[in-house]
Amino acid sequence: MLAQILAVSIFVVMFLLIILELFERQWTTLVCGALTLALVFGLGMHSAEACMKTLNVKSIFTASFWYANGAAEESSSGINWATIIFIAGMMIMVEGMARVGFFRWLCMKLAKAVKYKVLPIFVTFMIMSAVLAMFIDSITVILFLAAVTVELSQLLKFNPLPMILSEIFCANLGGSATMCGDPPNIIIGTSFHYSFTDFVMNTGVIAGISLLFTLLFFFLAYRKDLKADETVDTSTFPTPESAITDKGGFIISSIIFGIAVVLLVTHAQTGLSVASIGAFISVITLLTAPRHVGEIMKKVDYKTVLFFIGLFVVVGGLEETGVLEIVAGFIGKISKGNVYLMIAIIIWVSAIASAFVDNIPFAATMIPVIQSLAGSSGVDLRTMTWALSMGTDIGGSATPIGASANVVGTSVAAKAGYPVSWGTYCAKAVPATIIVMVISTVFIFIRYL
Repeated sequence: MLAQILAVSIFVVMFLLIILELFERQWTTLVCGALTLALVFGLGMHSAEACMKTLNVKSIFTASFWYANGAAEESSSGINWATIIFIAGMMIMVEGMARVGFFRWLCMKLAKAVKYKVLPIFVTFMIMSAVLAMFIDSITVILFLAAVTVELSQLLKFNPLPMILSEIFCANLGGSATMCGDPPNIIIGTSFHYSFTDFVMNTGVIAGISLLFTLLFFFLAYRKDLKADETVDTSTFPTPESAITDKGGFIISSIIFGIAVVLLVTHAQTGLSVASIGAFISVITLLTAPRHVGEIMKKVDYKTVLFFIGLFVVVGGLEETGVLEIVAGFIGKISKGNVYLMIAIIIWVSAIASAFVDNIPFAATMIPVIQSLAGSSGVDLRTMTWALSMGTDIGGSATPIGASANVVGTSVAAKAGYPVSWGTYCAKAVPATIIVMVISTVFIFIRYL
């Protein structure tokens, strides 16, 4: 009982501190993780075994960690090192691509292809935001896409805010389509050993259908706000090629990105784990840019990596003390065995919670909950997985603080002289989120139940 009280108390304090942003979030999770090890496992449980199970270091030295035999395994509690290594590896690859100007070149290339017409750019950039976010962290996608949008708005004389807000939503939507698109999906995929194809054939289908409605919604909502100065001479605009800072590095980075996509798409067939792919991609990125290793490594977001490590330890405390089984039992009791109600609770509670709190710790907490629910209710675990994925990934789109991409995008807009209030953001984001959530719920009901 003492261990459960301590575990819940530490988790609640951690969540509150993350929301209030009194300290940098990686220090919050690391300190709370240390308290979990000392108080929950030490004082409350007197269990060195629970501590070692949560740290989960042994898993790194097993062959199945790097090369899976295709058999699905149960989620292991504690630190998900596969997620950590994969995210770190992809961060290194993205920084390598950013160094040579890949993202700015792509944006300028597409803008030129539609002859710098604002509405076609608007639609094209939304689609590009969704597609890129399927393979690259949405924060990186929005960081560069919003910056180029501001640059184009200054050249074409239009308000960039509607375009940036639409790009943010589409990035979160695109991230829900694949295993590597959003952190919650990475955690879910590595925990349950799902493949890239598993996500594409399930959440990817939902995201694809939702994207069509999203494009239509934002086009109708913002078409009158996106008016450009027709007298602007586009012949004086910078060429896409001017964005490339290193031609040789650009070619190499493009090839590495292609290799990463191929490895991710085929990892179920090759048997390579996402940890192997992340490690391999990071190594070849650094080996092919020996003069820029320091520059690339300096820009890697170590804070996010540390944040994940501390988070997994705190959630491991809840799991080891049986708290999450109690939560799962409570959800099962509320739904009274009604499968439709159970799935609706998972997807809508996930969405509402993720609109106000970080969806990463919420997803990590819910994984053992749905695993326990699946075991007690008889509902297919995968059905619950897709509901959790869509809820956490899309729910965060509803508010300016719901997802990291939202914070980054609105910050870029504010620095450019276009501050975003909660009212301005939510006026379009909330209806769009509800539309996607309704589509997701109906799709899951029809296809899986």
